[in-house]
Amino acid sequence: MFRLERRIRACLDEALARHGMTTTGYMALSELRLRDAPSSADLARIAFVTPQAMNLVIRDLEQRGLIRRDPHPNGGRALRTRLTPKGLRTLRRCDRSLDSIEAVMLAEIDDPDRTTLAEALIRCARALHPDTRP
Repeated sequence: MFRLERRIRACLDEALARHGMTTTGYMALSELRLRDAPSSADLARIAFVTPQAMNLVIRDLEQRGLIRRDPHPNGGRALRTRLTPKGLRTLRRCDRSLDSIEAVMLAEIDDPDRTTLAEALIRCARALHPDTRP
């Protein structure tokens, strides 16, 4: 498993770099597409980085115009982070590159085995994160 994870990560890093993205930046943009204005701490947990590291990623994404941060309607110091149209376009280009990696990785696996693999990986993920069990 570790070897597969390292190979996948190397492929991800290489593919995303062609779009000027890091894997951590891509994970943040992906989560912003799924959820309305998650906190920096939430993004950090999802990307397996420290909140301080995520703050640097967020600052970079904001400077590049891929996200915007607006004051929270309830006031305070909290900022709501959202994808910009440019961020969404970049994310879609990255998605296509990563879909290509997945296609290559799964090319020699037939549909029934893909289903079995997907189900097994879901069970593995749930075992490691019991709060995600149905």
